[in-house]
Amino acid sequence: MRGASRAIENEIRRMGYVHVAGVDEVGRGCLAGPVAAGAVVLHPDRYVAGIADSKVLTAADRERLFSEIVEAAVCWHVAVVDVDDIDRLNIHRASLFAMQQAVWALMPLPGFVISDAFRIPNLTMAQRPVVGGDRRSTAIAAASILAKVTRDRLMVELHTRDPRYGFDRHKGYATREHLAAMRRFGYSPVHRRTFRPSSLFDTISH
Repeated sequence: MRGASRAIENEIRRMGYVHVAGVDEVGRGCLAGPVAAGAVVLHPDRYVAGIADSKVLTAADRERLFSEIVEAAVCWHVAVVDVDDIDRLNIHRASLFAMQQAVWALMPLPGFVISDAFRIPNLTMAQRPVVGGDRRSTAIAAASILAKVTRDRLMVELHTRDPRYGFDRHKGYATREHLAAMRRFGYSPVHRRTFRPSSLFDTISH
């Protein structure tokens, strides 16, 4: 598996920007739980091997890389937007808000932000959306790992409070197991009320 590259960050640093932040979100397509966004400024001289899009890594690799990224980063933050705000804002706006909050929490603030696909509103610093950024950019991939591990841990915690749905296994995504549990038990307080997968329910065999 080929990891992400630092070429984009290095290009931006050659333009004179010292702190380049990568930003990405996870949990956008889930039926339950929060959406989380990671932002990280990687130190140019502290290389972490194996950083790649969080979706192609094993859970064990993500946990290991999480610790290594945190140790090597100039600064990092994960912002979490809960279910009530997702339902109030809609998932797209909630995801952008999470990314915005993750960036503003960085100390020092970055001079340049690169994000996966979407332009982040209400930032005063320069930014560049990168299509396929979590595969192409080490900083964005690192942000995706931080967000994924943080959100997965939150979903495991939610499972301990209410084990009926299996959040520890599917993390809120629309698996057959999850949909079957929703048919049996209905919506829990951590399910997104604006997500109504009725057509998916119909695909479950009785």
